[in-house]
Amino acid sequence: MKALIQRVSSSQVEVGGMVVGKIDKGLLVFLGLEKKDRELDADKMIKKVLSYRVFPDENQKMNLSLNDIEGDVLLVSQFTLAADTKNGTRAGFSTAMPPNEAENLYNYFVEKTRSFNPKTECGIFGADMSVSLINDGPVTFLLEV
Repeated sequence: MKALIQRVSSSQVEVGGMVVGKIDKGLLVFLGLEKKDRELDADKMIKKVLSYRVFPDENQKMNLSLNDIEGDVLLVSQFTLAADTKNGTRAGFSTAMPPNEAENLYNYFVEKTRSFNPKTECGIFGADMSVSLINDGPVTFLLEV
């Protein structure tokens, strides 16, 4: 499981020209699910995302987490994060979780994240989405469990 997190001032996701998720200060999280991933992995990743220290403290050091600042979360499924890019110039997707399984695990991830942070928004699994953001920093990390 991979989560590309970006510290944002604001972000939104649109599907078919309609805004389906929108946040202010917080984290935009692109989630890539692999065949081996299970709910236990999702639980670990949620804890990591919510507690990862990416926000500045009073000394401008990245010592505060999303939980500390009571920030928002925007979750977007992105199967391309699970791609095998080690060889050649075209990504392979043999490591990505099949769509039906991935949708179930993604929905679990969304609901579990909302249980810890009610200010959680999300995209629509499998949809063609347009994501916009104001990256704060910029600060971007790739988390793996």
